[in-house]
Amino acid sequence: MDPLDRIDELIAMVEQARSVPMSRNNCMVDRGEMIAALDEMRADLPADLRRAAALLEERDKIMEAGKREADRIISEGEAEHARLVSVNEITVSAEHEGARIIAEARAEAQRLRSEVDDYVDTALANFEQFLTRALASIERGRDKMHALREIGTFAGDDTERPITF
Repeated sequence: MDPLDRIDELIAMVEQARSVPMSRNNCMVDRGEMIAALDEMRADLPADLRRAAALLEERDKIMEAGKREADRIISEGEAEHARLVSVNEITVSAEHEGARIIAEARAEAQRLRSEVDDYVDTALANFEQFLTRALASIERGRDKMHALREIGTFAGDDTERPITF
């Protein structure tokens, strides 16, 4: 399940929970159900983090491939330029053609770099939004949990163990 859907489920669970008597903001939720849901969400997050790392690795590979291609194009342009210059009869036109090829290669390399940067920036922005929403939801859940703890909802006998995250 998508972590955002899971967060929506947790929010719905808290919204539908019974209210604590004499309180508008506090509610009672099934501890086991909430812990199970949070554990499930925690298990899903590392996969998303691995996806982000893979995106960064893919970005680096794409940028390196683009750089190699740009270097190859520039090298070919320079080789072509040198070949044309060596012929005395067309020296002037060869210099212009070589410069044009190099300029095109550099423009193409810049275009490729720009496309890669835009792609990676979009992917990272989407992931950043996901993480921001997830962290905000987690923070809200923790705040509610702390509020419930402060009013004594979680107080129990000494045999209960604290919730660990």
